[in-house]
Amino acid sequence: MELKQVLQSWWRPLVLGLAAAVLLEGATFAQTMPIAERAKLCGACHGEDGNSRMPNIPSIAGQPEFFLVHQLILFREGVRKVPGMNELLNGLKDDDLIALAKHFTVLAPKSSEEKLDLALVKRGEALVEPMRCASCHLPGLEGQEQMPRLAKQRIDYLIHSLKQFRDNRRSGADTLMSAVVIGVSDDDIAALAHYAASR
Repeated sequence: MELKQVLQSWWRPLVLGLAAAVLLEGATFAQTMPIAERAKLCGACHGEDGNSRMPNIPSIAGQPEFFLVHQLILFREGVRKVPGMNELLNGLKDDDLIALAKHFTVLAPKSSEEKLDLALVKRGEALVEPMRCASCHLPGLEGQEQMPRLAKQRIDYLIHSLKQFRDNRRSGADTLMSAVVIGVSDDDIAALAHYAASR
């Protein structure tokens, strides 16, 4: 195992554990923590500017505000189960979640450091129209309302998420999205992810 992988294997749980411990230290503390401090906790994994540099952790900069609020509520209520996220948001009020969403939605999305495969980008471009991705995510894949921004998202996260939708393994997921990707091959999912990341 490479050093980078070793560091990531212990660093990510440590950060999530420490962040959860800080937020769960007490209800009063969690309720009075300034939005800037909460955003810093989010930035430990999602990037200080909302652009993730951690494998399989999504970028949240520039996501539609409604989408972010909706996802944060799903995490808080335990409908969408992701270790770390559920604990971090437990006990926060709706106003706290809205403030976090507002903080990240205005940040500029940036491409990750992952290498784009241009052949896959081209293949993905050919898949987007027949799969009608733009009908929900808009032509530039910038997202709208409850539909997430796919443009400039991490490739590894997009691949992981699309496979979860396809294989019905994503809790709290939109069943419409699952229906769209049923039967889509791993190769086509990779192509879609590379194309979206390139936008």
